[in-house]
Amino acid sequence: MSDIKDVNPAEDGARGLSRRQFMGGIGALGALGVIGGAVAQVFLLPDEVIAYPVSGGFLLVDQKKCSGCSTCMAACAIAHHGAANHSLSRIQITQNPFKAFPYDIDPVQCWQCDECVQACPTGAMHVDPETGVRTVDQLRCIGCLRCVAACPRAVSAVQWSEEGHASQKCDLCLDTPYMDDEGGIDGRRACESVCPMRAIKFTTDLPEQTEDGYSPNLRTENWASFGYVADIEG
Repeated sequence: MSDIKDVNPAEDGARGLSRRQFMGGIGALGALGVIGGAVAQVFLLPDEVIAYPVSGGFLLVDQKKCSGCSTCMAACAIAHHGAANHSLSRIQITQNPFKAFPYDIDPVQCWQCDECVQACPTGAMHVDPETGVRTVDQLRCIGCLRCVAACPRAVSAVQWSEEGHASQKCDLCLDTPYMDDEGGIDGRRACESVCPMRAIKFTTDLPEQTEDGYSPNLRTENWASFGYVADIEG
């Protein structure tokens, strides 16, 4: 069994694991390491491979069900910043009219992987010790934008906030000062609650993933009753 050591993933240049690899490896390790006084939790696997605890929740967005109305973006910005400004939204809906359905609309939500956490040189981007959610301590952000570049999404799910002068990303509504209801894993997610197409769903189950992330099917038999193609197989 490997020992747990104090490590800084960014300085150490360590490579990460997928969440599924992590879940397989953690059983063999059976121990937990803490970086910087519980700022982030990491596991050191054989060959000095760094793995982070799996997130306690994920946002699923059905690309074929999304209408591109961007209501989710407005809700996200209002919940976090108190203003319906799409540039402040942590979920992004991009549209390309030159592409055919369903690729004309690309919902970009955080996959809760750990690429941004590994890239951060200061620990500002970290794993919330209670929920496993990847989030940002904006007071520790130095604006290097490594987290933005490290995001595996074609459109980064980590944004630079001109208002906060720091990086920002989806925190599953853990910190939503302008939302009355409690957010987070056990609370309400602003984007999910307002989506008129029910194209966004929160889950605590690790989604089935490919190299391109995950693309859930949230269409049910009821979907056809609205006159849409159900295509419930995929």
